[in-house]
Amino acid sequence: MTNNSITESNTQFEQRKQDHITWALHSACQAEAITGFERIQLIHHALPDLNFSDITIEQQVFNQTVPTPFLISSMTAGHQQSTMINRTLAEAAHTMGWLMGVGSQRRELTDPQAGYEWRTIKKDFPRVQLLGNIGIAQVIEHTPAKIANILESLDPCALIVHTNPLQEALQLEGTPHFKGSLKALTTLCQTLTIPVILKETGCGFSPKTLDQLNDIGLYAVDISGLGGTHWGRIEGKRAINDPIRAQAAETFNNWGIDTIQSMLAARKISKINIWGSGGVRSGLDAAKLIALGAQIVGLAQPILEQALKGPQVLVDYMALLSYELKLAMFCTNCPNLRALQQEQIWQYNQK
Repeated sequence: MTNNSITESNTQFEQRKQDHITWALHSACQAEAITGFERIQLIHHALPDLNFSDITIEQQVFNQTVPTPFLISSMTAGHQQSTMINRTLAEAAHTMGWLMGVGSQRRELTDPQAGYEWRTIKKDFPRVQLLGNIGIAQVIEHTPAKIANILESLDPCALIVHTNPLQEALQLEGTPHFKGSLKALTTLCQTLTIPVILKETGCGFSPKTLDQLNDIGLYAVDISGLGGTHWGRIEGKRAINDPIRAQAAETFNNWGIDTIQSMLAARKISKINIWGSGGVRSGLDAAKLIALGAQIVGLAQPILEQALKGPQVLVDYMALLSYELKLAMFCTNCPNLRALQQEQIWQYNQK
């Protein structure tokens, strides 16, 4: 098997990112059948004591009020096609008031010009609230000062640190160097002046890991459970010339803790904010996650799919998600998101 410490050229980096977009849109790389959403039922209220027009989906996050609890989860950056995609995402987020996570800023650690894209987007869409994004392996390797430096191009409201051990170990160019991750993450949280969110990338969190994260200074954990885009599958599809990695990816094609299992664990254990993602495909899915305790709900693959059709198509899709969330709230007699979380309006159905 090829060594994971392979050095990437800029051309190889851009090709890898383009491969990720291509395969993220492919049905073979989705684990939608095992999200766990089907096990959560919101209980219908036949006589809601409110008007539909009274419902608000405003949320409190980072000591401010935002129009919706939705996040465009981090997707892509650092290659030619990403500029067009990210401008579309930013325009829609600007219009609809969604938070937006940027693609990995790893390249900016060695190429200062790579951050130019975000400076332009921030200038053109000043209302969009961006969240920085870096991998845990880079947090271990680089000082907090270096991480802070690459955030200057964004002026972000927070930093997402993604953890993706399965993907990094399967990826030809991966960096599966995670030793010292908890210590490095703690130091980063204590050093940065903005909130830090730890996010999985589709494999979820166990109770043991969640318990380890309670007292290190994180603002939130995005559980990102099994059920959406599966990055192990993607790296397996990319491993055309590496039969060992390709076969291992098949073996691990359902690896992870599903979104609902991760949310239920976080609900019991986590002392910090919970963000929910992993296979969210509707406003009803979002309502279920919020009812279970999610402060923010993230989507990636379905947003990417609509973004490639143009800004207005994406805005219409985002409006649909908000409408579906409000429908779930109306039919459970919840005028706001706080009520959706405080009332026991859900039940868990065993498989």
